[in-house]
Amino acid sequence: MIGRGQARRRSSEDAWIITAPLALIAVTCATITGLVAKEPIGDWPEAALLLVLMIAAGLPMLSLVVRRQTIGVTLTELPMVLALYFLPPLTVVVIYTLSSLITHTRQRLSAPKVWFNVARAAAGTSLAVLLLQALPPIEGVGPSTWGSIFAGVSMVILVSYASVAAVHTLLHGWQTGRGTLRTATPAVLTAAINVSVGLIVLILVENTWWSLLLLAALGAGLALVYRAYAQFFRQHRTLTDLYDLTRAVVESGHSGTLADALLGRVRALMQVEYATLWLPAQGWHPETLLTARVDDRGLLDLALTPPTIRERARDTRRTVAVGRGVTTDAEFRADLAERRIKDAVVVPLRSGQVVIGTLEVANRLGDGNHFTPADIAVLETVAAHAAVALENSRLVDRLRHDAYHDALTKLPNRRRITGALEESVKFRTDGEVVALLLFDVDGLRQVNESLGHAAGDKVLTEVAKRLRASAPSSALVGRAGGDEFLVTLRLESAEAALELAAQLRDQIRDEMVFDALTLDVNTAVGVAVHPDHGSDAATLLLRVDLATTAAKSVPGSVQLFNPGLESRSLRRLGLAGDLHQALDQGELEVYFQPKVTLRDRRLVGVECLARWEHPTHGTVAPEDFVAVAEHTGQLSRLTEVVLREGLRRSRDWAEANQPLPIAVNLAARTLTDQHFPDRVQELLTEYGVPAQRLTLEITESGVLDGTDRPIPTLQRLRDLGVRLSVDDFGTGDSSLAHLRRLPVHEVKVDRSFVQGMATDPGDLAIVNAVVTLSQQFGLAVVAEGVESELTLELLQDIGCEIGQGFLFSRPLPYERLAAWFGAQVDPETISSGELPRLRVVP
Repeated sequence: MIGRGQARRRSSEDAWIITAPLALIAVTCATITGLVAKEPIGDWPEAALLLVLMIAAGLPMLSLVVRRQTIGVTLTELPMVLALYFLPPLTVVVIYTLSSLITHTRQRLSAPKVWFNVARAAAGTSLAVLLLQALPPIEGVGPSTWGSIFAGVSMVILVSYASVAAVHTLLHGWQTGRGTLRTATPAVLTAAINVSVGLIVLILVENTWWSLLLLAALGAGLALVYRAYAQFFRQHRTLTDLYDLTRAVVESGHSGTLADALLGRVRALMQVEYATLWLPAQGWHPETLLTARVDDRGLLDLALTPPTIRERARDTRRTVAVGRGVTTDAEFRADLAERRIKDAVVVPLRSGQVVIGTLEVANRLGDGNHFTPADIAVLETVAAHAAVALENSRLVDRLRHDAYHDALTKLPNRRRITGALEESVKFRTDGEVVALLLFDVDGLRQVNESLGHAAGDKVLTEVAKRLRASAPSSALVGRAGGDEFLVTLRLESAEAALELAAQLRDQIRDEMVFDALTLDVNTAVGVAVHPDHGSDAATLLLRVDLATTAAKSVPGSVQLFNPGLESRSLRRLGLAGDLHQALDQGELEVYFQPKVTLRDRRLVGVECLARWEHPTHGTVAPEDFVAVAEHTGQLSRLTEVVLREGLRRSRDWAEANQPLPIAVNLAARTLTDQHFPDRVQELLTEYGVPAQRLTLEITESGVLDGTDRPIPTLQRLRDLGVRLSVDDFGTGDSSLAHLRRLPVHEVKVDRSFVQGMATDPGDLAIVNAVVTLSQQFGLAVVAEGVESELTLELLQDIGCEIGQGFLFSRPLPYERLAAWFGAQVDPETISSGELPRLRVVP
């Protein structure tokens, strides 16, 4: 079906629609010229010589490809100038038309193209000689002669390009015709130069025929120069296109648009009608077969090349080329002829010794153009880049899939469920709620202890299978971690959510048979709905967790969230006044946790952490009083308390010849305070601590919140010389690609991934990817939660440089940190001014 505004594709046979008017113009103009000219024909010896020159000058010096057509830049203007001056008008028409016929027949063009080119040559020269008859007679080689001859040759050029644009528009649409006119600029400039050179030759020949000897040498040199320029032009264009293609392939490898970026550029680079990418099915990746065609904007799910050629390239792991001048397998010529393909090249995509697919091109544009060994070398270079990009793309897809899916059950994990929930709460219609159901499997610990973790994994897998099979098709089922499963979907009401939770719980409660063992697995289910129980994903997850905890002690084991369950939030609210008093009286204490290089265990800094010992409630968790500070407007005071204590201690250490950098955590809301950078500068000046000795750590969700709001504050802090770090990286929905636009220096891998490295290959792959890509972006990487020697060795193996965790030290108050320094730090490194090195790590 042809869309509106899209030209119907015609065959070259339709070129007669343009050829016939051109022939009529040629006959008409030639007839008029023969009637008005005094001597319209004659001088055949000179005409024969100029015919030879025209045939020689008709060899293309430079070829320009537009869509399916080739435009050749030649030197025919030089002999044309001499012919218009020395020969009768109709003789000029005859020899120019005859040279066009000979040239295009020798190039083995199809009959419609040959007659079109002959007709436009005849029409152009007929109009040119008729124009000269209307101008004053040519006498001598003065400026008037220059103008007349220049006008005549310009008429030939004008008719030539106008007719080419017309036939391209007729056959392939107005866009192709416009492209032809755009590419005519260098050809017209070359023609103007040729006319000028021809006039110079005319002046020399008119003065003395001996100048022909010098002109012959000059012509040979000029031809060599043109050839060299054409070769340089092709090489430059190839290198430029190859660079653009490589860059586009690299940039699109992680975005899922690799095939689009690759095939379109390969088709343009190789100047072919078809470019095809074939990738066999591999793992969870289906088979891919996509083709870019010159006349289509999108990709086609077909291939023009025969499957036998593709199989040969895959089996032999070598390039297969079929066509004039590059044939390596003549047996495939019959297959190509059946598909109306004149030539094709199939290059295997190799990853090591394995062929992961093929890159194929077919039908070199232009009847006289064919593949050369240099073209095959270029395509093999492109294939090498494409193979690497494809492998990297699949690796990133695998990592991305693993990052959002549970390795055991293959269900979406908490991160994926959170993202989907955030999207769901943004769009809600009246009469429905967004329900969140949390299933906690009871007794899994006992199964693990009695039957082993393999049996526990089977239970989790079976629960996942039953939830996925029983939940409505519109529901998203995921594993939150451990023995918890999440289900989110849209329903009519909270009552409908409770009813569905009970139904799913009954499905899970059915007996599970493993070999000779039958288990009866029960679950506790918590339910929360938007908007009744929260307006964002984080709140809903918190409250459904509270509901699930309550469900474990409620008969029926299904609990809908209610405000009475939120005792912890009420406790936080009661802490607001106490926090204000604690800040006034200096009751908050700052602890310090060392940061150590993993390779040689040198102390490179400490992280400052606020701690609060409440006189009534005891130790208050940092997340509790930080949340209270944020909601009661005391966040800036809390941040300043930690900053002041950290900078004071950093100054004291520097005076004791132990200059240690410090790191301070910032809440996301702090980045919206435009005065905060100025306050940091004032504190640095007050305590005399260099800015580069201070690192400010911002959580991933705070620095990558989907907006540009944090960037101005981050940029101002970086301009001060302060180091910036993204904390808890991997717990949000961002990617390392987003960090390239942020002025940060460091990435801290979240402890949940680091602690799982030794047991979870997925966590190890994620940490490895973060370390590798961060280093490529020039970012330092700090691993949090290093608690075992095995984790330390794994981090060393993947190239992580810095870590912190209980393996080295827990967060310590200042007095205990000083004692830790004395017990753990090698005194020789302190006296020598080196970074303190740990003597022994317990």
